[in-house]
Amino acid sequence: MILTVTLNTALDITYRVPALKPHATHRVTEAIERPGGKGVNVARVLAALGHEVTVTGFTGGATGRTVQDGLTATPGLVDALVPVEGRTRRTIAVVDERSGDTTQLNEPGPTITPAEWSAFQEAYQDLLATASAVALCGSLPPGVPVGAYAGLVRAAKAAAVPVLLDTSGEPLRRGVAARPDLIKPNADELAELTGSHEPLRGAQDARRRGARAVVASLGTDGLLAATPEGRWRATPPTRIHGNPTGAGDSAVAGLLSGLVEQLPWPSRLSRAVALSAATVLATVAGEFDRGTYEDMVGRVAVTQEVSAA
Repeated sequence: MILTVTLNTALDITYRVPALKPHATHRVTEAIERPGGKGVNVARVLAALGHEVTVTGFTGGATGRTVQDGLTATPGLVDALVPVEGRTRRTIAVVDERSGDTTQLNEPGPTITPAEWSAFQEAYQDLLATASAVALCGSLPPGVPVGAYAGLVRAAKAAAVPVLLDTSGEPLRRGVAARPDLIKPNADELAELTGSHEPLRGAQDARRRGARAVVASLGTDGLLAATPEGRWRATPPTRIHGNPTGAGDSAVAGLLSGLVEQLPWPSRLSRAVALSAATVLATVAGEFDRGTYEDMVGRVAVTQEVSAA
């Protein structure tokens, strides 16, 4: 079982409009609701790849019940969310059909009490006993300590469970110091962490700070990996235009599934890039166009990188 942690779960609502204009009334051509948050998106992609996945984090209020209903209806997913008094947040994505651009509005999430945080930590410790790997993903809701991910990384490592961390800012900085097996920042998050705007230098610096391996998302240019086994750049064979929301989460699913299946790094990166690109063509985050993925996965260019000076 793969465990994904989404402390700030969400109900993702996607609106499609012919053209998004400020200060105007819009007719929505399509509205879609899905369980969301980065780890939930990762879990849905993993389940679609055939893995058994357990989802944990927090859930509360009517929005939280809608999220749980959606998880229950998804084959391969097990709901292990921890109930809280507050209401699960909503995220609104407005897709401009003319340009293909997406405008995102994210609520902050419920305030978590100390007792609720303690209950989650106990549940997490129990889930680690049967986990083959764990992904810690996304933002922290109000009330959760900024060093929360560092503690969760240490707990996973104490249980001998490989752990992937995908967050940003101070939670990432503290989490890296706890020595996760893999982090997956984008280029901006990596630069914020290390102060370097050259991705390979930044990735190597992040390893020195504690991450065993670093895979940086470079947008349409693919992925850059710095690992104990070597350094690689993985580039999609073609650039695909569409909605990029969730593409990074699909990359995380590709990396995590490759880790569990013990694939060599080039194969993990090829899968991650192909899934990320195929997600751009999907309607919502947490899904991917299977035909595009299957066509692309064998054509991703993976090349070794020389050391940064």
